[in-house]
Amino acid sequence: MVLIDGKAVSEQVKQEIAAEVADIVAKGGKRPHLAAILVGHDGGSETYVAAKVKACDVCGFKSTLIRYEADVTEEELLARVHELNENPDVDGFIVQLPLPEHISEQKVIEAIDYRKDVDGFHPINVGRMSIGLPCYVSATPSGILELLKRYEIKTQGKKCVILGRSNIVGKPMAALMMQKACPGDATVTVCHSRSRDLVKECREADILIAAMGQPNFVKADMVKEGAVVIDVGTTRVPDASKKSGFKLTGDVKFDEVALKCSFITPVPGGVGPMTIVSLMKNTLLAGKKAIYK
Repeated sequence: MVLIDGKAVSEQVKQEIAAEVADIVAKGGKRPHLAAILVGHDGGSETYVAAKVKACDVCGFKSTLIRYEADVTEEELLARVHELNENPDVDGFIVQLPLPEHISEQKVIEAIDYRKDVDGFHPINVGRMSIGLPCYVSATPSGILELLKRYEIKTQGKKCVILGRSNIVGKPMAALMMQKACPGDATVTVCHSRSRDLVKECREADILIAAMGQPNFVKADMVKEGAVVIDVGTTRVPDASKKSGFKLTGDVKFDEVALKCSFITPVPGGVGPMTIVSLMKNTLLAGKKAIYK
């Protein structure tokens, strides 16, 4: 069994980005600028945004963090999105999700200029991705592809089962694994809460990607010998032994499943760090105007 070290790969990618940014700046080019809007004080969102700001520093980007209290109006938030769209110094920006219930996440996502949508959530980027055109690919699926590539995990002709059909992970992951590309060229099955005989589907998977948000859902009896298991789940489970009072737990029961795998990602330290570094890669592309002029 090989443990897929997302933390090590992400550090490597950040250093590669930093070297490219240093070269761009040395030649008189513009330093990429990422802005992030954070609404409220959700613990998970605070952690993610802090990690993104830190990653910007490592990559040599300029970063701006814009904070709002949870009672900000939708109109006020949309006005700030419009400002960032029009600001020529900002190459890309994100609005950290989830948002408070009184704000339409979809309306905010669609208000972002797709050329600055480095999260890859805008319908134009999602549509372009689904038909294989250049675009900003959403961060988590992009990070998973990078891990498959760097660990030289063969996907061509393999059966890939994805647990979960979210717009952020499950659906884009399925589209990417079907593409005529490397990684890609897989036969893809997407399972969800209405799927029949889910255990049977999982047992047939050469590559199993769990993105359901249900801690320890995937057990050893659901995984075939030699499978590649990618665990996207990051649920906060209470743990009195931790200083924070919780521990991050994946969708896969790691200790028992790892014994059957050829490759597996841990939680934390697997897909999570790659999600952040994928955002950095999109920001670099935005700064270079490599996809949209």
